[in-house]
Amino acid sequence: MNRLDAILQRATDLTALTGRRIVLPEGEDPRIQAAAEILRERKIVQPIVLSATDLGTVSRDRLTREMDEARSGKDSRPEVHERWLTDPLYVAAAMVRMGEAEGAVAGACHATSDILRAALQILGAGEGVRTVSSFFMIELPAPTAGGQRLLAFADCGLVPSPDAAQLAEIATATARSYRQLTDEQPKVALLSFSTHGSATDPSVTRVREARNLIAEQSPDFLFDGELQLDAAIVPEVAATKANASPLEGQANVLIFPDLNSGNIGYKLAERLGGAQAVGPLVQGLRAPFNDLSRGATVDDIVMAAAIAAVQA
Repeated sequence: MNRLDAILQRATDLTALTGRRIVLPEGEDPRIQAAAEILRERKIVQPIVLSATDLGTVSRDRLTREMDEARSGKDSRPEVHERWLTDPLYVAAAMVRMGEAEGAVAGACHATSDILRAALQILGAGEGVRTVSSFFMIELPAPTAGGQRLLAFADCGLVPSPDAAQLAEIATATARSYRQLTDEQPKVALLSFSTHGSATDPSVTRVREARNLIAEQSPDFLFDGELQLDAAIVPEVAATKANASPLEGQANVLIFPDLNSGNIGYKLAERLGGAQAVGPLVQGLRAPFNDLSRGATVDDIVMAAAIAAVQA
């Protein structure tokens, strides 16, 4: 069993116990239809498929009440509300909010901005969360030199230019997500083109400040920064460049300094390195609403739904 298959099994076990329901609001897409069939047949989750022509069985009155509550203090124009009621993304988010499902997955044919807008408008951020962010689960075809095969990359999908406080929050959230999904100790590397002061630049200073902010929280995971990628994942390089690093070249959570580097990094791992990349998976919402790359395969959709079930 590979590492991602273990997550599928956890979702299946949870569904058997609690009946996890995941909404797929892009039912026109053949990939969604195929993924729903796999999810249903293998009993990984109970898929609820919506489309523009089939918005499910929840009554309009219930959706209206839920959306009225969600939009309190937000845009209250009647035409906005009416548009929400006919948009499968917003209906899916409302179903999760009202307890008709435990999570949702979309993005096969919508932009990330569409997904996030619906999720934030209806679900909103979780208690105490200032920065909603995203991460990818990356399964490599072979382990890193540090022995890691399943990694988390963040933020590769949502926050373009995080400041130090946002970087620290993204790192902490991703560490929690990694532990939740794998039940293993997160080892978090805050990446840069500099290792422990080997270069100076405002972007390097930002990463160092993020590391200091994490340290002030006394977290229950290993972390270090700023680190170059090789010092984060190759023990021999870490021994030379960062011999005092608690990670010892065994990082399994990689925090990129901005969206440019994160997005490029995950695509390099996927397209040149042969990795399986699942995401972007959204963290920090009141309930799971995971995004997909528009190039997502059926297997990617199945895995994103399974991860939403575990997150829930």
